Amino acid sequence: MSRLSYKTLASGFEATGIYEDRRSRFIAQLTHIVSEDEANDYIAGVRARYHDARHNVPAWVLSDGRERCSDDGEPSRTAGMPILEVLHGAGLADVCCVVTRYFGGTLLGPGGLVRAYTAATQIALMDAEKNNSLVEMRLVTRVVLSVPYTRYERICHMVSDSGGKIVRSDFGAEVLLAMDFKSGEEAAFVDALRELGSGDLVPTVEAPRFDTF
Repeated sequence: MSRLSYKTLASGFEATGIYEDRRSRFIAQLTHIVSEDEANDYIAGVRARYHDARHNVPAWVLSDGRERCSDDGEPSRTAGMPILEVLHGAGLADVCCVVTRYFGGTLLGPGGLVRAYTAATQIALMDAEKNNSLVEMRLVTRVVLSVPYTRYERICHMVSDSGGKIVRSDFGAEVLLAMDFKSGEEAAFVDALRELGSGDLVPTVEAPRFDTF
């Protein structure tokens, strides 16, 4: 995956945005998801909540690159794709947005529909920002290392100097450290370990993963 970071919503928070045009009412709902099944469950829940609405238009993006959208009966590319483009433009992933439309009796035309679905999604995004519910996820690499007590403080300084952070310290016969780095920055720390030790400081570098940092 090429991306090094993305934004998502805090788990358990639902952002909302309401936009009206010529008596048509567009209600955007935006939430955190981590799988296609979660997206489908959320979409089904919104459709049940607004069962009397003419359209419930979904779009979702996962951090692994999978994404999907539907126009749910609106003219092609006037509803789902505009929602998806807002999510892309904001750098969001692991999110699902459903925009519910109550028809107001006046046709808005393709341009009007694109503007309305875009605006409702943008308002929901603003609601998430206002509630401090946007979370940045970064590609993080964990390094695990066992160090003797005589080198513990020195290693702690090296972690800090390399831009990392110690997330766990287990004190036994030696100190077992778990340290997180922004992916790519762990290399400088590993190189510094080689210079410090004589082959006795052997780190385990785990596979990169997305996490807060």
